[in-house]
Amino acid sequence: MQDPSSSNFASNLRLACSYVGSIAEVCRKLGLNRPQFNRYLSGASRPAAHTLRRLGDFFGIETYEWWLEPTQFARLLNVRPQKEPVRPGPVVARDPGDTFGVLLGLARDSMLPMERYLGAWFEYYHSMSSPGHILRSLVLVWRHGDESVRYRRMERLARLDSRTGVARCSYRGTAIFLNERIFFIDYEQLTGNELTQTILFPSYKNRLGRLAGLKLGVSAAGGHEPMAVRTVLEFLGPRIDVRKALRQCGLLQKNDPSLDAELLGRINNREGEPSPLNVGHPY
Repeated sequence: MQDPSSSNFASNLRLACSYVGSIAEVCRKLGLNRPQFNRYLSGASRPAAHTLRRLGDFFGIETYEWWLEPTQFARLLNVRPQKEPVRPGPVVARDPGDTFGVLLGLARDSMLPMERYLGAWFEYYHSMSSPGHILRSLVLVWRHGDESVRYRRMERLARLDSRTGVARCSYRGTAIFLNERIFFIDYEQLTGNELTQTILFPSYKNRLGRLAGLKLGVSAAGGHEPMAVRTVLEFLGPRIDVRKALRQCGLLQKNDPSLDAELLGRINNREGEPSPLNVGHPY
């Protein structure tokens, strides 16, 4: 026999979903597995505590309210002001001026949709400090407790065969999944003189391969000009030999045999554009 409280929850969840559109949209925005969500809707399964909190934040429902009698729950939705209760997005901060609170909330809400992107990646883009070369760097993405998904990006600003005079940069940042885009926001920890942002298209394939997007940063050269470049991340796996991967990082010639035509097509500018570096200049 089904637990009556589970039946109440399933009925109430179906009603709440009817306020925000399709079930697929709810699952997509919350990063939830559709078959498992269907089990919640049928009363065959209850969500874990952290999932229940995410559902509550999404619909504007207190945890205990999910278990109310359906008629009482329906009255609650009907009489509650429509300011926040069933909005199609997570409630991340009460005060709209609380920018850091909003960012922290977005970072927490990104943990589930970012789960499949955890692991190691090579990143490729035209070097901002060494024009004419393509930089291959290593990006490590991991889950930081119950707070956020974080990453470290390691750059080696020298040719692969160089052993002396090698400049290195190390960036640490947070990944946020928002409105079907992945945002990487980081700072350079060795010198503390740079912030960068990368915006990527997510992957809709069952198996991860490459992600493409744009990176905005500043040149490590003396002018420190702001620049935007096209970038590609290539998935290496959930666990790798980091030292071995770092030995493959550095400045590559455009005709390097490890750079295939598909990758180059993603990071190069389109025909007729003069340079892959979009450089900002002062007045």
